[in-house]
Amino acid sequence: RHVSGDRVIAVIEVVSRGNKTARRALRDFAEKAVELLNEGIHLLIADLYPPRKFDPQGIHAAIWEEVSGEEFELPADKRLTVASYAAGESVRAFVEPVAVGDSLPEMPLFLTSTGHMPLPLERTYQTAYAAVPRRWRDVLQQA
Repeated sequence: RHVSGDRVIAVIEVVSRGNKTARRALRDFAEKAVELLNEGIHLLIADLYPPRKFDPQGIHAAIWEEVSGEEFELPADKRLTVASYAAGESVRAFVEPVAVGDSLPEMPLFLTSTGHMPLPLERTYQTAYAAVPRRWRDVLQQA
């Protein structure tokens, strides 16, 4: 949020499995992302579930087609994505395809159309995971 007026300037979204299980859920997610960008709100999306029937190229592809009219194709060996969008007169996307087992990249979180702060996703994830009680880490590792 911006200090003057408490206006939202950036949103971080972690895609859930439910966002990808039905055509309507995927469309709702993509439309919400496009609305935020149209309102000048910058966006960072972590799509760490493999593509499914309704998003064969991942959620970024659905968003990017809405925003730019252009198609996006994931590399065959990296089917997950982290994407950062800079809102403005024209939306810019910074996309990092990743694979299971890869370290998460540091991504820009845009605060203005040209200015950003680096977001260390892997370090943030590792710090959060270390705080999870051992019993729940065991459950997660079995899933």
